[in-house]
Amino acid sequence: MKNTLYSWFSILIGCIILAAGFVFFINPYNIVPGGVYGASIVLHNLFPSIQVGTFGYMFDIPLLILSVVLLGAKLGSRTIAAALITPLLMNIISKLVYPTKEALEALDPAQLAGGSMNLSDHLMLTCVIGAALIGIGTGIIIRNEATTGGSDIVGMLLQKYCHIRFSKAILLVDGTVVCFGLAVIGFGIGSAEDSIQPSWHLSLYSLIAIFIISRVIAYMINGAKNDKLIFVISDKKMTELHTYILKDLDRTATCIKSSGLYTGKEKEMIFLVVSYKEVAGVKLTIKKADPRAFVVVTDAYDTFGEGWKQLPSPNEIHPE
Repeated sequence: MKNTLYSWFSILIGCIILAAGFVFFINPYNIVPGGVYGASIVLHNLFPSIQVGTFGYMFDIPLLILSVVLLGAKLGSRTIAAALITPLLMNIISKLVYPTKEALEALDPAQLAGGSMNLSDHLMLTCVIGAALIGIGTGIIIRNEATTGGSDIVGMLLQKYCHIRFSKAILLVDGTVVCFGLAVIGFGIGSAEDSIQPSWHLSLYSLIAIFIISRVIAYMINGAKNDKLIFVISDKKMTELHTYILKDLDRTATCIKSSGLYTGKEKEMIFLVVSYKEVAGVKLTIKKADPRAFVVVTDAYDTFGEGWKQLPSPNEIHPE
């Protein structure tokens, strides 16, 4: 019960962070970070009386139904909750931080929170902060076995019926939304005559936001990819290295029988995974044990097993 309550609380926190990222740093500046809410920002420019969160409902609910009908997906209660709570929070926070209905419809950053959070002259800063908050919020939601629906469902539909790889399908969806934003916001299609001069360069900020969001989500789910894989090949039996690995690092390694292709002489090959902080110590020990040893150090994308992460279960979600 404690773990379940903590998971639901984490999803709520993730939804709040996600909604705040849009309300304070993305929506007022017409940055379009792809997906359902990116499309909602574009549509809000065409229909200002309808809030971004409300457009989110207009996309999310039909997409959730389509996922059940066309994909046969079993929607978990957490996914349904996250998909319904996020737009609601977005609308509530928006109404709280804008003083008038006109300011809310215009999403005027000069009136956002009394003008104290106006970053109109610092678009790169608001782009980075907003994208980071969206990535953190989405990452928290995904880590607790839920999703916000939206473009993920469109990606799965394209994968099933158009045979497009999921990651490419998401890129296609986000790219389409950014192009939609470029047409409506960047070139002013559908804008009123007295509106502020449209800015096509906002689409470039949108691309930056999409990249940051994807990287932050990956980091939130998988953590930093700082593990290193080390191969050590030597003509000697490197007792010093064995002791260092077992005693100092408190790890283990694998000794593999090997031989030189040219000489045919038997060699000792050690297969070892360590954190990036431990690489320097391993190199120094190898040099003491055998200065002529052949050493390869490379990145370990993911490490599972005793002393590392557990192998993922079928229900866990991992970015490609």
